[in-house]
Amino acid sequence: MKHSIFKSIWITIIPLASLVTACSTPEKLSRTVLPIQEPERPTYSELDVRNVETPPLFEIKAPKKAPNVLIVLIDDIGFGGPNTFGGPIQTPTLDRLAADGISYNNFHTTALCSPTRNALKTGRNHHTANTGSIMESSTGFPGNTGQVPNSVAPLAEMLRLNGYSTGAFGKWHETAAWETSVSGPFDRWPTHQGFDKFYGFIGGETDQWYPLVYDGVTKVTPPKMDNYHFTVDMTNQAVNWVKAQQSMTPDKPFFMYFATGAVHAPHHVPKEWIAKYKGRFDAGW
Repeated sequence: MKHSIFKSIWITIIPLASLVTACSTPEKLSRTVLPIQEPERPTYSELDVRNVETPPLFEIKAPKKAPNVLIVLIDDIGFGGPNTFGGPIQTPTLDRLAADGISYNNFHTTALCSPTRNALKTGRNHHTANTGSIMESSTGFPGNTGQVPNSVAPLAEMLRLNGYSTGAFGKWHETAAWETSVSGPFDRWPTHQGFDKFYGFIGGETDQWYPLVYDGVTKVTPPKMDNYHFTVDMTNQAVNWVKAQQSMTPDKPFFMYFATGAVHAPHHVPKEWIAKYKGRFDAGW
């Protein structure tokens, strides 16, 4: 992928204040209420269309110079794992990003999968998002139903309604277990939570060699190839999505949520990575 595509990426959650006040059309649209309402159209008494000036089409665009946004969420990795923070795992790309960015080492985390994801993508306490624990442990008690209420707006939906293309790739694990079948309901699947595109798995884990993959809400068969691994597959899907989005609408910013299945169980590691770290952890962690 050409580096120019990602020159303006912010790997963070951007404040939405700029989106609230900016206008992308000649009309001064209000962004304080979403979805943005179409302005009232003038009425005409003229019967001959040739004597009437055509009004502009209503189109919602992101504010000028709105950045691309990329969130990378790596599952079950410790803060001290990557070389970036003194760990034994070589992460040269993360090192470069950290060198040019800001690193935080004081934060609140639930240390659980589903609550962390929902809190991150809603900006709300995980109980407010009804995600007191992982989806498989949901109950009927308040704050733990596994069903994100409509009063909690996902970041992806706010950006989409402000003119962004939105895509999610990889692990989801934010839908209650009884809502994850092919018969739905799909209200809390990615494509109903603000994402135009989703390619990944809905549950907490899947076989990385033979994954259970969905494209949107449709179960698909991963491509058959030698040495297939889902991490490579989801990366290719994400890159192709960005390229298509940039080729069709180069002025439209994108928001991508990239959440790998690794390094979460079932720990299906490609042979080349096993060979690379052979002997490094023989003494244990």
